[in-house]
Amino acid sequence: MLLHLSTWPEVEAYLGRTRGIIVPMGSTEQHGPSGLIGTDFICAEIIARGIGQERDALIASTLTVGMAEHHLAFPGTISLRPATLMAVIKDYVHSLARHGFERFFFVNGHGGNIAIGRTAFAEIYTELPQVRCRLANWWMSHAVQKLVQEFYGDREGLHATPSEVAVTMYAYPQSIKTVALDPIVRTDGHIYSAADFRQRYPDGRMGSDPSLATIEQGQVLYETAVRELARQYDDFLRED
Repeated sequence: MLLHLSTWPEVEAYLGRTRGIIVPMGSTEQHGPSGLIGTDFICAEIIARGIGQERDALIASTLTVGMAEHHLAFPGTISLRPATLMAVIKDYVHSLARHGFERFFFVNGHGGNIAIGRTAFAEIYTELPQVRCRLANWWMSHAVQKLVQEFYGDREGLHATPSEVAVTMYAYPQSIKTVALDPIVRTDGHIYSAADFRQRYPDGRMGSDPSLATIEQGQVLYETAVRELARQYDDFLRED
């Protein structure tokens, strides 16, 4: 059940049986020469919708823009400042809490959102004591990490990874990009300004080899993430 394809009476009826809602959250940023700029929110969105189908849960409108200031030296990237993203998350939750939602399960696809999301949650708890929020980073579950190691080993890297590219290939096979990639640029994981990022990682990758990604791997990663996060959602709804 998708919020943007529902009517208000349908949402009101949904609230009669549960107060939980799933919120996909990602980013609009460069993902190397072959990765889609929407990779982070595409992954979060397709996995969130999979959970919704498994659990008959309402999926809120995707937060497609996150904190990606370190990618702004690459054309196409859009970033919210940390304070702006915090305000967006808080306003989002406040709006839906007004209607009766109390459990917000954020399926996140972007590492840059993690600290800001948790800080926003801390402020929300002070303002809305009845509300609970959880940030579920789809790539961090044990089962997904096991697959990533099996598929890609140390060629997974830290950004523009073959795992996330594979999921986007499964989601949008018609948009697969194939380009010749230079040898992997090893990474120390340091991220500073946008200009510094581009100097350290000229093509946008951080130690990754997205040429390893396949549609078939993307499907397995997607199905595994949906299964794992659906269990987490169940636990979250039972939480006191």
